[in-house]
Amino acid sequence: MNDSIRTIARYTFKEAVNNHLFLFAILLVLGLFGLAGFIGELAITESIRIQAAIAGAMLRLTAVFLTSLFVITSMVREFNDKGFELVLSLPLRRSSYYFGKLLGFALLAAAVAVLVSLPLVIYTQPDQLTIWTLSLFCELLLMTAAALLCLFTFGNVTIAFTAVMAFYLLSRTMTAIVLISQSPILETGSAAQAFIGLLIRCLAVLLPDLDGFSRTEWLVYGGSGIADLLPVLGQTLIYMVLLAAAALIDLYRKNL
Repeated sequence: MNDSIRTIARYTFKEAVNNHLFLFAILLVLGLFGLAGFIGELAITESIRIQAAIAGAMLRLTAVFLTSLFVITSMVREFNDKGFELVLSLPLRRSSYYFGKLLGFALLAAAVAVLVSLPLVIYTQPDQLTIWTLSLFCELLLMTAAALLCLFTFGNVTIAFTAVMAFYLLSRTMTAIVLISQSPILETGSAAQAFIGLLIRCLAVLLPDLDGFSRTEWLVYGGSGIADLLPVLGQTLIYMVLLAAAALIDLYRKNL
C-alpha cells in the first residue's frame, strides 16, 4: 500500500470524526436501544430474546443507513468543493484515489459496526456477537462499495442513495421474493408470469445474498460459529472485487 492511499484514507476517516458522525451515531444507537428494550418488555414470554431480535434488526438498519448516506454525501461535497479535481491534479493515479477513499470508508464501517454492536453484549454471548459484528462489517463494506459505484455513475445524492437502498432491500429480500415467485398459487402459465420469474431468478443470481448476513437468529439462538461466517466472507470478497472494478471503470471515464 503506497503513501497516497494511506493519506487519503486517513483524511477520509478524520472527516467522519470532525463531522461528529460518531457522536450522532451514539445518540441514535442509545435511542434505538431504549426503544427496543421498551418493546421487548411488552412481550409476555422470552422478553430478552425479543429485545435482542428487535435491537439487532434496528441497529443493523441504522448502521447501513448512516454508512451509506455518509459515503454519498461526503463524496458529493468533495465533488462540489472541487476537492476531487484538486487531488487528481497531483501526480496521483485514480485507482490510488479510489482505494484510499475505500479504505477510509472501510475504517468508518468497522467503527460503526463495533459501535452498534456494543449494546447487544447484554443480550447474547460474546462469541455469537463477534460473528454477528464481523458479518455486519462485511455488509457495510458491500454497501460502501455500492455507494461509491452509484455516486460515480449517477453523480446525484438523491438518485445514488435511492439506488443504494434499492440494492440493499432487494439483496435482503430476494430469497423471499424467489420463494413467492415459485409458489404454486401464482402459476398461471402465462408468458408474463414466465418472464417475471426468469427476471427474478436472474436478479437473485446477480445480487449478493444479504439475507445471510448479520442474521438475527445468531443473536437470539446462536449459530455454527465460523461455518456461518465463511459464506459471508466469500460473497464479500467476490462482490467487493466486482463493485470496485465497476467503480474504477466509471472513475476513469470521468472527464476533468
